[in-house]
Amino acid sequence: MAAIASAQAETWVVTDRAHPVTLPAGVRLIQLDEQQRLEDLLSRSLPDDPEQAARAAQRVMNSPQGQRLQQELAKAQQDLTDAWSVGVAKIPAVVVDRRYVVYGQPDVAAALRLIEARRTR
Repeated sequence: MAAIASAQAETWVVTDRAHPVTLPAGVRLIQLDEQQRLEDLLSRSLPDDPEQAARAAQRVMNSPQGQRLQQELAKAQQDLTDAWSVGVAKIPAVVVDRRYVVYGQPDVAAALRLIEARRTR
């Protein structure tokens, strides 16, 4: 029954790296700390001098790797916006159809069973 719900409904899991989850196929993972992780990854390779760092960052951002990084940053920012738009208050959170939410359950299949039971009442 949970597999049917996740296949027919928009399902998101909102969490961070400190709160791992068991994620079934076809479920969108939103990691709230992904943008920070990407920014840290970029800044680790930059020199301490601000002018040199700005030039180095520009070189990276103009490279194919930098283009991928920009796409990943844009996705991470969209993920944050989407999580905020549904009012996620705690993590992990399993969100179905932007309407049903189960908090604190790292087993996504179990959370989907709870949501399915509620939806079919």
